[in-house]
Amino acid sequence: MDAIVVGAGLVGAAAALALGDAGLQVTVVEAAPPPPAPVGWDSRMYAISPGSRELLQSFGVWQQLDAARIEPVLGMEVHGDRPGARIDFDALASGVPALAYIVEGGALARALWARLAAAEHVELRIGARPQSLAIDAADATLQLGDGTILKAPLVIGADGADSWVRQAGGIAVRSRGYAQRAVVANFRTALGHGGVARQWFRADGVLALLPLPGSMVSMVWSADETHADALLDMDAATLAQAVREASAESLGALEVVTPAAAFPLQLRVAASFVRPRLALVGDAAHNLHPLAGQGVNLGFRDVRALAQTLAARGPERDVGVLPLLRRFERSRREDVAAMVAATDGLHRLFSSRLPGVAALRNAGLSLAGRLPGLKSLLAQHAAA
Repeated sequence: MDAIVVGAGLVGAAAALALGDAGLQVTVVEAAPPPPAPVGWDSRMYAISPGSRELLQSFGVWQQLDAARIEPVLGMEVHGDRPGARIDFDALASGVPALAYIVEGGALARALWARLAAAEHVELRIGARPQSLAIDAADATLQLGDGTILKAPLVIGADGADSWVRQAGGIAVRSRGYAQRAVVANFRTALGHGGVARQWFRADGVLALLPLPGSMVSMVWSADETHADALLDMDAATLAQAVREASAESLGALEVVTPAAAFPLQLRVAASFVRPRLALVGDAAHNLHPLAGQGVNLGFRDVRALAQTLAARGPERDVGVLPLLRRFERSRREDVAAMVAATDGLHRLFSSRLPGVAALRNAGLSLAGRLPGLKSLLAQHAAA
């Protein structure tokens, strides 16, 4: 065995497949498989970047998804909290076929698991929970709750924002609670969305409507606890009307298709992404505010960088030595730091009530919209 991956969510499953395709023998430890397909549509959607789509295609995962349930994002509108403050992005002008692809989270998880089950170099241990981790000069030793002992040169923590691996490895984390939750729901719209994702920075949070196939949209409303509770307590008709008004009637009348659900928002960034024989990927390394829709894509870029680093190790056969893992960490720090600064900075900027800040932030948004070079750079980075 060359590597143990703890956690088989979207990023963990992708990590196992990437390392397996690179010829490594991988064991995946996961407490539970993905839930069965829901009746109707998933409430949790992901905006998959073109770069992440390519990664999933390389595994044969993307091809297994139902194309009729995937919607390309051809444009994006971002509105400030004052009239006229706006920036627009267009896929064609940015030189990409789509800015992103909206995919159901559960469907993607099930497709990844199907590929894991068939992968020659991957062993799945479902229902297993890690109990202890010991690292020495030669191996990482993971003991599971049932007493099973696993040894490998490398253990990869892909077990989410509350990562057990990160804690067991003694890696500190910088944390900031946003006192917000993301409220999600799907709606049918009276007016077509035209493949455009729309986002509004509002006094009561950040509202995004992402295009789905047909005349449907997926909502993500990042709101403080009180407003999130109010949204969750609304009946379907009241919620639809509230979202219609908050989105400036841009899509006409709305009808709830998938009831509202919510998840908490926070910022957590590991002080280090690696230790000897240990690497963190995805939310275990960095858990961000979802206003840029880039969290899972950042994790997939971790996977791509880790697989490339290990594949290019040359005569070094040990995949867990610190100099090799440091190379992976250095390749990821700039991208992660830029995304943390962007998401946390925007959250702070648009939640500030200090005098004069509203005028500055909206003027900045409008100015960015008039600079085609900057817009193109932002779009290309998001497409990676």
